[in-house]
Amino acid sequence: MMNANVQLSNHLHKNATLIQNIWRGFTARRLFRQRVKTAYFIMKMNFYNKMAVKIQQRWRGYYVRKYVHNYYARKRYLEGLTRKNEHIRRDLEEFAELQRRERERITLEKEEKEKSIQAQRLHFLLSTKQCPGVFNSPFRAEPDEMELRLRKVKPLLVQSAPKERKTPILTPDLSNLMPNRERLPPIHKKPQGPFRPALEVQQQRHRPLEPSLRVATSITALEEAREELKRQEWRTRVIDQTFLPFSNTSRNKRYESLMHTSTPFEQVPYGTKHFREEHKEYLKGKKPFKTVFTTCHVFDKFGQLYSDAGNIV
Repeated sequence: MMNANVQLSNHLHKNATLIQNIWRGFTARRLFRQRVKTAYFIMKMNFYNKMAVKIQQRWRGYYVRKYVHNYYARKRYLEGLTRKNEHIRRDLEEFAELQRRERERITLEKEEKEKSIQAQRLHFLLSTKQCPGVFNSPFRAEPDEMELRLRKVKPLLVQSAPKERKTPILTPDLSNLMPNRERLPPIHKKPQGPFRPALEVQQQRHRPLEPSLRVATSITALEEAREELKRQEWRTRVIDQTFLPFSNTSRNKRYESLMHTSTPFEQVPYGTKHFREEHKEYLKGKKPFKTVFTTCHVFDKFGQLYSDAGNIV
């Protein structure tokens, strides 16, 4: 009987172990498949993300090079800008050269005009057949430039001041030219219009003065009222000592030292009334500080002393 029970128990344990092995293997394989699936999904997502990053890099690089920072377009723009700058610089140089020539031409014309005016003024120095002029010296091989200029220009004519005409200028009489017209009637001395009576206007001009409140009031009215209130309060005051409540009777009372104490328990004036501490008992035997310096004898005798070398100091 015991052997049968032991065999049955062993058989049951063996079958239970087999069932547990099968079940645990099934659950382990299911968990493994789930983990493999998760790992595969993670690996796939990582791969997709990596590829997406590469695609985005390529696309963004292309987009930036194409539309944002196009190197070749920038290069073409800079080349065009360089050509334009060269063209503008060349035009500016030509314009500057033209302006310089114009200034030189104006300067030469001005000098030529001044020389011509000077030659007209000095035309009397022109040489003649009998007597050579100042600018045509016989000791020179060729005459001076001013001599040639004097031969070309005409002498400067001195114009006299205009004289007043003695004969009056005849002006035609307009009364004879204008046809006869009827004269207008004279203007009335009294002004026309709906004016106020003269008596009412006179009364308005001489009416009594009616100042406003601001003009009638004194500037120091507020101060005068305050002074009047102070005088009235002083007249109606019963006693000069102000009334203090019972809670404040000893607050403003001055401390009176006792006969048995030697130290006054009162507020020290240093820090409240003044900020300079003085100990006059320490200064009894000392001389006061002098704020004026004595004169230096060297500077008083400046220029009056002699050094060893004999020079004046």
